[in-house]
Amino acid sequence: MIKKKSLTPLVLIGIFVFMLGLSYAAVPLYDLFCRVTGFGGTTQISNNAPKVVLNKVVSVRFDTNVNNLPWEFKAKSNVIDVKVGQVNKIEFEVENYSGEPTAGVASFNVSPASFGKYYSKLGCFCFEKQELKAGEKATYVMTFYLDPEMVNDPSVKNLEDVTMSYTFFSTDYYKQS
Repeated sequence: MIKKKSLTPLVLIGIFVFMLGLSYAAVPLYDLFCRVTGFGGTTQISNNAPKVVLNKVVSVRFDTNVNNLPWEFKAKSNVIDVKVGQVNKIEFEVENYSGEPTAGVASFNVSPASFGKYYSKLGCFCFEKQELKAGEKATYVMTFYLDPEMVNDPSVKNLEDVTMSYTFFSTDYYKQS
């Protein structure tokens, strides 16, 4: 029979191992939660376009920012009106105005945050390292649609405009972490 004195350290070790396992699982579980629910403006990634296009139109605004990079970054159109369910493409222009090669990674979010689960990307340059030579210009394309299921959600069905915000960060920013 195990004595109480030897059971307590075993219980504490078990709790420690369990908490350690939870800490490793937290990031992927949080990422999964955000992708499923659209929490925090997390958009969806899709492989297929919807089969239905609705007459409902939503204005999508594009906000562009640069953090710690000598780049100019802007959307070719600041606002586009899109039909819910229709596949759309938006082009972004980027220019490295420094005298040396630089690299960046774009992250994004959508506002209002509750709309994130209905903003689906078919193709995007985000979260991929983009390198530009000194003075080089590039055009990046994002292909997206607004999920027709949004009309069944009372929290977003009456939205008439949303904002998609992109920020390019220097890849050196990620090395600091």
